This record gives sequence, structure tokens and C-alpha cells, in this order.
Amino acid sequence: MTSPLQRIGFMQGRLSAMVDGKIQAFPWNEWREEFPRAKALGLTRMEWTIDQDRLRENPLTTEAGQKDIIGVAQANGLRIPSLTGDCFMQAPFWKASGSARAALVDDLDLVVASCSKLGVEFVVIPLVDNGKIETAEQEATLLHVLRDRAASLARQGVKIVFESDLPPAPLAAFIAKLPVETFGINYDVGNSASLGYDSTEEIAAYAPRILNVHVKDRLRGGTTVPLGTGAADLAKAIRLIEQSGYTGQYILQTARAADGDHAGALARYRDMTIGWIGAARR
Repeated sequence: MTSPLQRIGFMQGRLSAMVDGKIQAFPWNEWREEFPRAKALGLTRMEWTIDQDRLRENPLTTEAGQKDIIGVAQANGLRIPSLTGDCFMQAPFWKASGSARAALVDDLDLVVASCSKLGVEFVVIPLVDNGKIETAEQEATLLHVLRDRAASLARQGVKIVFESDLPPAPLAAFIAKLPVETFGINYDVGNSASLGYDSTEEIAAYAPRILNVHVKDRLRGGTTVPLGTGAADLAKAIRLIEQSGYTGQYILQTARAADGDHAGALARYRDMTIGWIGAARR
């Protein structure tokens, strides 16, 4: 059986200084250094992040960058099984039209192809904040573009997983419109707690479609806070996820350290998550 530690990863940037005060952004100045820092914490998984700004300069999307990533990942025993596409939330193709939409869909294709080359299995598309689906037309556009790519995604070994602010039943209805082989759900414990959703209802509604989990704590209706200090019942959520048969990874998308000791904070969150996974198995 895989140990809990081997199932825990971290969101890229969490082991670097904050960029322009943002809790999450691609760490241009320190991305290579995060690999040995993760190794020192015993972490073997990283979730890549990519922003719309400079998307085609991100090492993920360039041939030289991909070679660089493969080298530093292998040297430090790290895998990159997933990617959070903040670019899709920042510039959602389902809210654009004409040539602007075509350009953004080209970006989607580039990100998927790049992930395929690097063995990244899951691409998270956030349907929250600026990426939130607000009209039936936007949903139709999103579904049309992605259904057209289902066969290509399968060939490339990449699955799309959605992070959504929809309540349990509507989210289950949404994901049911897409083929199970290539589309699923990214369950974010903190986001659900912030929205006041009941994890029992959520996991009962769509557990088989959960392919990736973000470990986070947030205040009800508020921001990200250190694990154990917000509205999320992480022990319960992880227990229910484990009992549903989930065997995938848990990505620490956690609060940043107020004192700048980001590695120390991540180590604490790692240990808390190990405890919750272990308790769920007993």
C-alpha cells in the first residue's frame, strides 16, 4: 500500500517567496530551487502552475524548458502528475468569442500537449472566480470545445479536472455531461468549506469522478487560512474521500507562511495531512 507521504504533493510556488503579494503565481525566480526544497521535505509530487501572463514563455511550454524540468525533477525524485491552469481562470475561452476565443483555445491545446510530453496526467480548469460559468451559452461553449478534444486527450494521456463552486447536485449534473474516461473533478476542501457546502453531500454526489484533491482551509465566505484554523473539517472530508475508494493524490494548496518560513509551514501541513489520511484508513 502506498504510504500517505507518497500521496501528498504541493502546489508549485508554495516553496518560494510570494510573487507580487499573490498567494499563488508561477515562481519565475525560484522554480528550479523548489525541487530540492521539496526533496528535503520528503515530498515526491508537485502540481505545476501556469498563468496567462507569459504563458508561452513558461518552461512547461518550451522545448528547452521541458528538458530543464525533466532534468531537475529526475535529480530530485519529483513527479509532476498535475497542473493547475490558472491561465484558464484568468482568460477563460468560454467567455471569449471570435479570434480571441480561437487564440485561447490554442493556448489550451499547447498546455495539454506540453503536459503530455512531461507525463502530467491531470489539468485543472478552475470554474471559479473569473472562470465561473455564468450563462448557458458559456457552458455550451466550454462543453463543445472539450468534447471535441476528448479523443485527443485520451491519446495524449491527459485528463481535464474541474474545480467548481457549484453545489453538489449541479456539479454532478455538469460532470455527467462529459465522458468519464477523460474528465473529472478536482475537489478543493477549503473552497467547499468557504461556500458552506457539506462534504458528506458533495462526496456522495460525485465521488467516482474525483480525480485530484486540493488540501486547503478557508474561512466561511472568506480567504485561505492555515490548516485547522478555518471552516474546513479536513479530517472528515479526507475520511469520506478515502472511504469512497479514492487512491489519488492530495495537493497542499495551503496558506502562505506569515513569517516567510514557507518550508516550515509546508512541513506542518504535510504532517497534518499524513495524520488525516492515516486516521481515515484505520
